[in-house]
Amino acid sequence: MAQATNGSGPAPTEEELSRARLRLVVRGPVAHVTISRPDRRNAMTGRTWTTLARIGQTLPEDVRIVVIDGDGDIFSAGIDLGMFSPEGVDGERSMVAGLADGTASDAEVRDYIAGLQEGFLWLRRPDLVTVAAVRGHAIGAGFQLALSCDLRILADDAQLCMKEPALGLVPDLTGTKPLVDIVGVNRAIEICLTARRVGAQEARDLGLAELVVPADELSAAVDDVVAALLATDRAAATATKALLQQAAGNTLQRQAEAERAAQAARLAALARASVDGSR
Repeated sequence: MAQATNGSGPAPTEEELSRARLRLVVRGPVAHVTISRPDRRNAMTGRTWTTLARIGQTLPEDVRIVVIDGDGDIFSAGIDLGMFSPEGVDGERSMVAGLADGTASDAEVRDYIAGLQEGFLWLRRPDLVTVAAVRGHAIGAGFQLALSCDLRILADDAQLCMKEPALGLVPDLTGTKPLVDIVGVNRAIEICLTARRVGAQEARDLGLAELVVPADELSAAVDDVVAALLATDRAAATATKALLQQAAGNTLQRQAEAERAAQAARLAALARASVDGSR
């Protein structure tokens, strides 16, 4: 595993990754994160998400692309429901024990959830392009993890489901905004409150998937997309992603101003590079 070079502390050790049931492989500009708990359908726990946050905080600076997938024939069945038992899972803190006995305050619960959300928020960084490679089920937290990525490439057997409301919960891992941004509030209400499964073809029609391919072609399709992304200048890609991310919240005038500022910075950088290259 490559060591972090961005000054954000030590990267997770192999032992820590194993306890979180994650694999991390970094090869040059591409980091590959795999949820590796096939015996539990790649169900995730709080440790999974806090370790994901540390991965994001400690990636080597030359990483440009992050690919997230699941071990075997499923992306993720979502949260391990054992997290809601008084005992928790594998020694991890239960999500309800403190509430049940009155030892956890509302503020403490919110802080705890905020820490879990950090495992998802870093995937929006402008300097990265993040890709979810989804095979089989992406349920609840698994669906939200895929929604946190910039691009979703689905195998034709993929099934997406926002399961939380059916369990008496709400989606709280940063998935509600991208879902509404992509499909609109009315369709998002229907998907969440029926907790139905959205197949790969419907996901593509709704804009939830950029690409749908046969399951045995998923890896090759992801490799092709990664190669195309790496062919674009990194600084230009970072600036463009930042522009696109703010576009929905900007008026046309403000977005035009942002474009001017970003382009002026790019032209200045190109001019400096031209001068340096001629010396």
